Amino acid sequence: MAAAASSTDRPGALEITRKLAEICGRPFARFAGPADEVAGRTARWVAVPGGPHAAAEVLRLAAAHDLTVVPRGAGTKIDWGAAPAQVDIMLDTGRLAGVWHEPQGSSVAEIGAGTPLRAVQATLERTGRRLPVDAPSPGATLGGVLAADEAGPLRHRHGSPCAQLVGVRYLDADGELVSVGLPGTAQFGQAAPSARRGGSPAADPGGGAAPGGASAVLGGAEVPGLDVARLLCGSQGGLGVLVSATMRVQAVPAGRVWVSRPVWTPLEVHDLVRAVLAARLDPAAVELDLPVPVSLPRRRIPASHPSVAGRPDHPAVTGRPPRPAAAGSLVVLLEGGPADVAERADRLTALLGLEAVVNHAAPEWWGRYPFAPGDTALRIEVPINDLHAAVYALRDAAGTPVPVRGSAGIGAVHAALPGSLPPERVASILAAVRGVLLARQGRCVVVSAPAPVRRAVDLWGELPTLPRLRNAKAHLDPHHRLAPGRLPGGL
Repeated sequence: MAAAASSTDRPGALEITRKLAEICGRPFARFAGPADEVAGRTARWVAVPGGPHAAAEVLRLAAAHDLTVVPRGAGTKIDWGAAPAQVDIMLDTGRLAGVWHEPQGSSVAEIGAGTPLRAVQATLERTGRRLPVDAPSPGATLGGVLAADEAGPLRHRHGSPCAQLVGVRYLDADGELVSVGLPGTAQFGQAAPSARRGGSPAADPGGGAAPGGASAVLGGAEVPGLDVARLLCGSQGGLGVLVSATMRVQAVPAGRVWVSRPVWTPLEVHDLVRAVLAARLDPAAVELDLPVPVSLPRRRIPASHPSVAGRPDHPAVTGRPPRPAAAGSLVVLLEGGPADVAERADRLTALLGLEAVVNHAAPEWWGRYPFAPGDTALRIEVPINDLHAAVYALRDAAGTPVPVRGSAGIGAVHAALPGSLPPERVASILAAVRGVLLARQGRCVVVSAPAPVRRAVDLWGELPTLPRLRNAKAHLDPHHRLAPGRLPGGL
């Protein structure tokens, strides 16, 4: 940090500060402080532009002085991924906020990148609508969610936030405001960089849930430039600075219930998930929580006890040995009309057995990560038929049960390793798990980690789309001014 601080004393530093203040306003441009860092890399300046044109001026200033720029929203995921090689200007998007409704009855809305997701949902809810996005990071902005392509339980039915993207306005590395999206929409009239510069790169940034397979077709019609727009998802600000996004919105469902069932082993989870999906119950989410089990003493309960009476499945009645304390829960969210939800819930409880319970509120862990600050956080993506193999492989490699939570219905979960593990131990666990996943077309990514682990391990593992990503970076940010080093391969 001392080196970063001293860099502000170099000749010209005060001049940069003065120019940033002219662009953003004096209260919104300053030298960076100790908290202004990206994955441990401290910035030199912080600029908070008041609108798209001011943000463009910041980028033009950076280009003129060969300075790097890293966007920041609420900072909830600022320590995810690799540390950038250098952070000269941290461009805070907090003033690029707002929710602009489309014409009455429209199924889309344009939202400023710096708008907190909670504020988006509260605004839309007043008109009976919602954004089908439930990213777990508290206080996250829409821009931050898209930059990481961060998805919550609703991804089971609606896909990642990138799948809800209809159009964007973003700034390229030269400070040019680019708009792409729905044809005929006024705010999306400009051509995408691919149209101007000859060629349309297709890359998987690898920072979030991979958008590489996203289609640029809406309603059977090709949407010019939308493939480039979707490259911004998961790119951690390394391909462009998001100004606003036009997203699909939908009516708030009238009925919602969570049907939960205790689970004991990953193999049991595998069988239950297959049964739920085969039943065609149209779940909105199928979530798994496998915390580290805690062994507690259990007293013997006689068959005559009131708590046991009427429960033919209880060990005191069946005579079979008791099952171990439940290691976790499988919870299915059903949404829709109240009568329809009730009917599907009845079918689901019959499928899951006597231990299934219907609740009208989500469990406490719903939509939360299993890791805490300081942990090594992993994301595992694997075909659902192999999810149990991935969890077993992680347990075997770690030598102990590891907390796992996420969307079992699509094979995308997160896991937590203690932050106290030495880097070489984390590296060996990753190698073992990735070896198992490689044959199953899965992957294991380090989402965040303590600095020594981040520096010592391969965060992404094998990434077949790296050549396409390299092409995209060269196409959109040829001088590597935007978050250099944040993307895989040091891009």
